[in-house]
Amino acid sequence: MLKWSRANAKTERLNESCWAIAKYLDDGRKVYSLDLLSGYSCPFAEACLSKAVEVDGKRRIKDGPKNEFRCFSASQEAQYPNVYNLRKHNFDTLKQNQDDWPLMYLELWKSIPKDAGIVRIHVAGDFFNQNYLRAWCQLAYENLDVLFYAYTKSLKYWDALRSEIPENLVMTASYGGRDDWMIDYAGFRSAKVVFSEEQAEELDLIIDHDDSHAANPTWRDDDFALLIHGIQPAGTEAAKALKALKGKGTYSREQRVTA
Repeated sequence: MLKWSRANAKTERLNESCWAIAKYLDDGRKVYSLDLLSGYSCPFAEACLSKAVEVDGKRRIKDGPKNEFRCFSASQEAQYPNVYNLRKHNFDTLKQNQDDWPLMYLELWKSIPKDAGIVRIHVAGDFFNQNYLRAWCQLAYENLDVLFYAYTKSLKYWDALRSEIPENLVMTASYGGRDDWMIDYAGFRSAKVVFSEEQAEELDLIIDHDDSHAANPTWRDDDFALLIHGIQPAGTEAAKALKALKGKGTYSREQRVTA
């Protein structure tokens, strides 16, 4: 059975957002995410590629060769064994049926919390193949009263399944992947990690501090920015930028895990 995570410090703010989002949390419904191992499940990641790897019996971060800023969720996996284990369990469970989207859909369907109102697909991880994205499309279609949203660098899969994505699944292309060229080419709505508020201003992008831009169905065509966050390698430009932000890009608190 897949294990879902309750809202983290950022996504729990969605209940304070506009009516187009908050209505999905009526009657006590809640925000959840379904998470996978960072890096391992991200076939197109590049600028943010990081993985938790075991070295001398301890988990440490290994950054990809073109890393520009460290993946915050990979840092969580190196720091918290229960977070690593949960995400590995989910990834292993789904990968067993990676060539059979109905079976992956079944795993999602039988495990989704009954009180789910909003689902962020992957605080950690990404769509690791096209069948997996199709399984999520089917889950969203079968749960039209639930709002699903996702950031992704798996742009080829998104493009191939565009006609199958229901209205209650809001997608955002995340810059920093191997197929960034597809964002303009395919006309995808996008999010870009910036190192300062000034950089966002120069790009004429609004900064999303609470996932409301990512989740709001009425803004599904509007690009936005995300402030650099998470633990960054000492001495890097990302670390210097994070320090200069003085906490503005920080979303703390370990995710709570459901049974």
